[in-house]
Amino acid sequence: MKTNTDNKKPIIRKFLKLIWKSIPFALVLLVIGLIILPLGKKISAEKAELAQKQSNEKAVTKALTNVMTMELVPAMVMEKLSLPGVAKPWISLEVVSEIRGKVVSKKVTPGRHVNIGDVLAVIDQSDYQNAYDSALASYETALATEKRLIALVKKNFVTQSQLDDAVARVKTSKAEFDNAKLNLSRCTILSPMQGIVDRIHIETGSFLSSGDPVALILQIDKLKVEVGIPESDVDAVRKLKTFNMTIDALDGKTYTGEYHYLHKTSDSMARLYNLEIKVDNTDGKILPDMFARVKIVKKQDPQGLAVPMYSLVNLNKDIGVYVEKDGIVRFRPVRIGFQDGWKTQIPEGLDPGEKVVVVGHRIIEDGERVNVTKTIQDMEEIL
Repeated sequence: MKTNTDNKKPIIRKFLKLIWKSIPFALVLLVIGLIILPLGKKISAEKAELAQKQSNEKAVTKALTNVMTMELVPAMVMEKLSLPGVAKPWISLEVVSEIRGKVVSKKVTPGRHVNIGDVLAVIDQSDYQNAYDSALASYETALATEKRLIALVKKNFVTQSQLDDAVARVKTSKAEFDNAKLNLSRCTILSPMQGIVDRIHIETGSFLSSGDPVALILQIDKLKVEVGIPESDVDAVRKLKTFNMTIDALDGKTYTGEYHYLHKTSDSMARLYNLEIKVDNTDGKILPDMFARVKIVKKQDPQGLAVPMYSLVNLNKDIGVYVEKDGIVRFRPVRIGFQDGWKTQIPEGLDPGEKVVVVGHRIIEDGERVNVTKTIQDMEEIL
């Protein structure tokens, strides 16, 4: 009788036989695995390393901020004021009539150059000539009477009081004669100055009263350009001798004027002190009331360093700029001076040749590495 143990033996032998046959195939797979798996791991590691390297390079590239720098070069830096001014005649004189009467002759026309003593107009002299002749006769009679009485007093034919009355009549008639002579001379209206007749207020036949205007005469071979100076700038203006200005109406032509007078009182509304600048106008091109733009230099630094105002940043309660060197930016506190247009003078904190970040400075930090796209020496290069 067969037992269970006898039945299991053939099965075990078959299983061992199968294992024996499978050993070569398993060995092959094992060898392949030992060779391929390390190689695959190496390839995967290299791929991972390459990917990481590329990723790092991209990260570094993205981290570099593009900036533009300006190399500091010593140059003239000036604090300037540009103030509006108005050209005024050096002398503006309104000639008026000193007597009453009808104009019988107008001698000048607008635009004519006149000298001192030139006749502007003539007033009818008839009444004044009669008054002159009468006053002259009275004066001559008084003189004759005085002379006769002096001789009679010596002979005691007349009293001293009669002589005194005669002397008084001489003085009175002399005054009346002088007035008549003066009024007669005023019938001819003369130019009191040299200049240009700008306006004529009369015509032949016009009747004038004493004080009525006859003509306006201007002296414009030199002019006064009047400029309102703010109170804060008065002290600086006092120290200046010359001023440059441009005249818009003459295509921006530039003129140089001299300090003439600074008014001691200010305009009650604008609180400006009026400055008069003397300007030569021998060619007559500048006309009164033309607009002028006066440039006033308050301060200047011939070899100064300046940076754009907008390049200044606040960091830790300090005002400064970012200075770039070898691709790295560092915050540099500075002392700021006066302004020159869009520039600010830097008297302390920077040295010639250093490079200040002027574009991109708002998005960088102290110690950051940056990518400098361009270095300039003047802000106009950006424009």
